[in-house]
Amino acid sequence: MESLHHLHMANPWPIVVCAVMQWLIGAIWYSPVLFAPAWMAALGITPQPGMKKGLIGGMLSSLIGDLVLCFVLWHFIMWAEATTWATGAFIGFLVWLGFFAAPNFAQGIYEKRPFKLFAINNGYWFVCLLITGVVLAVWR
Repeated sequence: MESLHHLHMANPWPIVVCAVMQWLIGAIWYSPVLFAPAWMAALGITPQPGMKKGLIGGMLSSLIGDLVLCFVLWHFIMWAEATTWATGAFIGFLVWLGFFAAPNFAQGIYEKRPFKLFAINNGYWFVCLLITGVVLAVWR
């Protein structure tokens, strides 16, 4: 367990701030201002009255998931000893490429989903993981 020695130096604020930032980016990304209409069309969802009622549970679970993701990415940043914006962005990119883009691309092909859906969903994670990688690397 020697590799977990960095836990005693953990500053929770960068993790919390990054999670809230991801959550806010998601709220904007999947809003009618940006990609909600195209995302809903790609999924075959037709807007109906009362659809917004179930959003609270989804939004809360998104925030919890963002916290977990930021905590895990923070570990990768610490293990890599990344302390610059470039190395943080690179680790964020690698996480996106290996754990988001690669499996989601194949899954989209199997499910015969439109590429636009892949681009919207994984574009969001690309942006979030680059920014999060930078912030976690430089904020100690």
